[in-house]
Amino acid sequence: MKPVSEHPMDAFPVRPLQFQVEKIRSRDLVWSRTCPEFSMFINALGIHVPYFERYLVRALTKARTQIKDERLLRDISAIIGQEAHHAKNFIHLNQVLALRYPRVAQMEAAARDYFAEHAKKDSLRQLVGYTAGYETFTFLAGMIILQNYDRWFADSEPVIKAMWVWHQVEEVEHGAVAFEVYKHLYGDDELYRKRMVLKALAHIAGETIKAYTHMARVEGWLRNPFRGAVRLGFCGLMLLRLLKSALPVFRKDYHPRRHPLVTTQQNPIQIAWRRYESRGGDVLEIDRAKMARIMGVEPA
Repeated sequence: MKPVSEHPMDAFPVRPLQFQVEKIRSRDLVWSRTCPEFSMFINALGIHVPYFERYLVRALTKARTQIKDERLLRDISAIIGQEAHHAKNFIHLNQVLALRYPRVAQMEAAARDYFAEHAKKDSLRQLVGYTAGYETFTFLAGMIILQNYDRWFADSEPVIKAMWVWHQVEEVEHGAVAFEVYKHLYGDDELYRKRMVLKALAHIAGETIKAYTHMARVEGWLRNPFRGAVRLGFCGLMLLRLLKSALPVFRKDYHPRRHPLVTTQQNPIQIAWRRYESRGGDVLEIDRAKMARIMGVEPA
């Protein structure tokens, strides 16, 4: 058992976890009974993300040939390992989603082609800048989602819950790496970094809204115009929440390690999950009783 650092971004490990998403029944894909709209939002967000993660691997693999700092090189190796496992698991989940939502396969193919094409043609500056911009929001989503566990996750399908808790914990752990690579290589160009943050958010929003609307239509959520508007509004509010949480990112002295969500509101779930997993705890399925054990509280 390796000791768990107090700050989640210190010496984070690669965890080669494989989640059994094939066990999930089609009707359970709106997997949060606590907040169905959240499960729809995160399903929609996740369709294109594995292909960004492959783009990230390409970008940082290329960038590390220009870097000598040993600590940063160690963190680059760790983020590449984590993101490779994320992509593998979420591509598998996309296959399950496609069985219920007819357009998911088409959306996934478009995302795969988009990121594969850009991974080949983008300059190193574009690769690193866009990766840092995108990682801004995967990192922030990690903190926001874990902070709202009781509102969005408490009563939900155990395998998908476990996948997203794992994913969000690791997104927080490696949330500074792409930023530090960009600063190491192009530190003086703050304007370009900020442009890439906005470009990434625009792409995330477009892909998520498109998928969320399709899934909501399949589930029959749009038959009632009023209720449909409320449920579509949830997607918009989540994206606005991401934007609001990103405001510190535009400061000249910004660093992910010092983002208010990390420094002043350390999340007890990510701390407890990391400790539980490092001691050999099974984190591949999480129900209410398992979460109680993770948090060190006896189940009711």
